Amino acid sequence: MLDIEGLVVRYGAREPVLHGAGLEVAESGVVALLGANGAGKTSLMRAVSGTLPLHGGSVAAGSIRFLGEDIAGSDPAAVVAGGLVQAPEGRHVFGALTVDENLDAGAITVKSREARTRTRRQMFEMFPRLAERRRQRAGTLSGGEQQMLAIARALMSQPKLLLLDEPSLGLAPLLVKQIGETVREISREGVPVLLVEQNAAMALSVAHRAYVLELGRVVLSGPADELAHSDEVRRLYLGEDLAGDAGDAAGGPDGKHREGVRGNPAARRLARWAG
Repeated sequence: MLDIEGLVVRYGAREPVLHGAGLEVAESGVVALLGANGAGKTSLMRAVSGTLPLHGGSVAAGSIRFLGEDIAGSDPAAVVAGGLVQAPEGRHVFGALTVDENLDAGAITVKSREARTRTRRQMFEMFPRLAERRRQRAGTLSGGEQQMLAIARALMSQPKLLLLDEPSLGLAPLLVKQIGETVREISREGVPVLLVEQNAAMALSVAHRAYVLELGRVVLSGPADELAHSDEVRRLYLGEDLAGDAGDAAGGPDGKHREGVRGNPAARRLARWAG
């Protein structure tokens, strides 16, 4: 459904922030994109959604194909009309508008009144708290409620692919878990999701496939459950101490070192910025 190849993104005359990045999103399921601050995740999402020029950036090379059509450099409105919709980092709800009015704004590309009514009902079933606050101004909602509204607003446009940019950012653990469950539900309803996250534990628990972006390059990729059990991801993203594992870098019973950060070039690079 979404196929990114050799993507190079730069801002002005500066060095590129993405260096030949690539990933694929199938017609179903959840794909997670992991990476630290500055890895290039947001730039990749801006390139896909068409908002990159609004931030002074441009696609210098590579392709972004959505449903077989190259959309690199497309107008954001055309991207949304084509079925690719983003819930941006930081929520960015319309604070002066009510919950209902925010949902109306999300459905502006949907011509059928019946479809808009049906989707709104589905959103209130998925997010009962929004139904309770439908006439409340969005700016007065809690952070978790605003994130729910941002996702619901994006879903009101009936996307063919949903981009979620850091949906758990700044939320309490209980709300992070709820966001994860929401992503699963969206996927079960047949909407594929590209999930950009720093919270690797949540992302890998809901994703089918995952990519790790480091300094503008994809350094790891594979099934999410396999990445969740890889030493480098467990150490650098999930905060697990592997020092006590048999045969670790300190030397096991057979006196040999395990291949981990020390034996994996990508993992060594990850270790530098992970501290």
